[in-house]
Formats: sequence, structure tokens, C-alpha cells
Amino acid sequence: MNLSIETPALLFSATSLILLAYTNRFLTIAQIVRGLKKTYDIEHNKSILVEIKNLNLRLTLIRYMQLFGVLSLFLSVFGMLVLFIEWKLIGIYIFSASLLCLLISLGISFWEISISVKALRVHLSDLLDTENTKS
Repeated sequence: MNLSIETPALLFSATSLILLAYTNRFLTIAQIVRGLKKTYDIEHNKSILVEIKNLNLRLTLIRYMQLFGVLSLFLSVFGMLVLFIEWKLIGIYIFSASLLCLLISLGISFWEISISVKALRVHLSDLLDTENTKS
């Protein structure tokens, strides 16, 4: 297999956009958690506490998504350096590790999105139950 120095560079734009999306998700969830905590401090509603725990899990997953995304970017840059000094085989292994980290990051992202969808479905089912009791 022949790997040129430009190949790892292809990951830069994709990885930086993914990291930006992860950061936006983190900031949005952090804002929701702060709002729910204020509401919980006033109402002491147990369902709010369950929601906060769910969001805490999602924040943890996002942290790991970011970790593996940054590691992927780091390994891409390191792989380019290794390819620059013409250590082809080591460069291939490092780039492969970079791709593996990116795959792990995307897999965790899918897991986090699945949790988010389940939580939204619970909210929608509560809304539909309320609507059905009014009828």
C-alpha cells in the first residue's frame, strides 16, 4: 500500500467540522442542564432529576466523542510528520489508528444521538397521553 502525505490531510476539514458539531452539542446540553437544575431547585420534581441524569450521560459521551476526534486529528498530523520523514510503514499504521479513532468517535456519536431520540420520544409520548386524556 502506498500512502502519500496528502492523504492524512484529507481528514483535517472533516475532523474539525465534526469537533465543532460536538462542541455545539455540548454547549446546548450544558445550557439545558443549567436550566433544569434551576427548575429542580424550585420544584424538586423527580422527573427533572431523571432528565438531568440522562443529560449527564450524554455529556460524558460527548466528552469521549471529542477525545477520540482530537486523537484522530493528532494522529493524522503525526502520521503526516512520519510520512514526511519517509517512514512509510509507520505512517500507514499511524494513519490507520487515526481512522480507527475517527470511527470510534462517530460510533459514540451515534450512541449519543440514539439516547437523545429516546428521550424525545418519551416527551412526545407524555404529550400524546395528555392529548388522549383530554379527548
